[in-house]
Amino acid sequence: MSSIRLYPLKFDPIYQYRLWGGRRLAHLLTKPLPKDEPIGEAWLLSDRDDHPSLVSEGPLKDYTITQLLKQFPEQLMGNLATHFDRFPLLLKFLDCKEVLSVQVHPSDDQKKYIPSGDTGKTEAWVVLETGKNSRIYAGLKPGTNADNLRQAISDHKVADRLHSFIPKPGDGIFIHSGTVHTLGGAVVFEVQENSDVTFRLYDWDRTDAKTGKPRELQLVEALSCIDFKQVNIGPVKPIPDHEYPAIKEQLFNNEHFVLWRIESNAMFEVGEKNKPRVLVCIAGKGDLAFFGVKYPLHKGEVMLLPAIAGSCIYQPDDEVTLLEIGIPNQQRA
Repeated sequence: MSSIRLYPLKFDPIYQYRLWGGRRLAHLLTKPLPKDEPIGEAWLLSDRDDHPSLVSEGPLKDYTITQLLKQFPEQLMGNLATHFDRFPLLLKFLDCKEVLSVQVHPSDDQKKYIPSGDTGKTEAWVVLETGKNSRIYAGLKPGTNADNLRQAISDHKVADRLHSFIPKPGDGIFIHSGTVHTLGGAVVFEVQENSDVTFRLYDWDRTDAKTGKPRELQLVEALSCIDFKQVNIGPVKPIPDHEYPAIKEQLFNNEHFVLWRIESNAMFEVGEKNKPRVLVCIAGKGDLAFFGVKYPLHKGEVMLLPAIAGSCIYQPDDEVTLLEIGIPNQQRA
């Protein structure tokens, strides 16, 4: 292992059963879906103890992202190597055939509600597909407080207290920790802190087909973690990069991640010196050039550019859309 130099790394998706999921991820990813059950999530890059991503190609095939981070911290993370004990982001595709539970995630400083070794959870979505029943609930309606929200839950009228809108493909939605949210009838890409801490406020009075029982709610924890100032959350306004030769726009920029969307039919540059970057292809296909070798990256695939890769050239076959995700400088997590 010590003699291996890191290269652009691709990973196998990890499929997750969800009662609100569907089968549309089969059209986005090449790995076959498990049969006869709703698949709500494909974890594209995960450094979770229970579901670590496996490298899918090359000399490091079948190594986990966890093993790579321990063996090659400087090659992989560059000047962020001393900042993190694990890869700080979790990337997913979601197929929300039905609406998810109404939920909230704690912030990093709400240690009381976060298991040891985990973090809070700020996340963001890029909408890929919608349908006739698509809806995103993001933030509360103004005037909502703990008392009237608790009453709405008791009356089975939670939606009356939630801000919502009909999304369209391409929308970017930022969900800061403490924001009440859910969505349904859409396929989205999700980037988030590497956390699995979710508190359910309401689950639409449904039962899980696998258990025949309702899923557990966490009302006390959820109400304690809500930021009631997070109201009327809508799509972000992309910020164009006019100096970039391709069509490049920044959708999100916060303390946890930065995300750009790039659309082009001509070659363009990705990556950054001494920092890792993650590429997710959401339309088209092409090849990344690294040390004279071409690494294919097609629709539905994720690629981690280790810090040693620096700036690389991506050559589309035709029109392509890539999401490029960076990690800001942070204190040790």
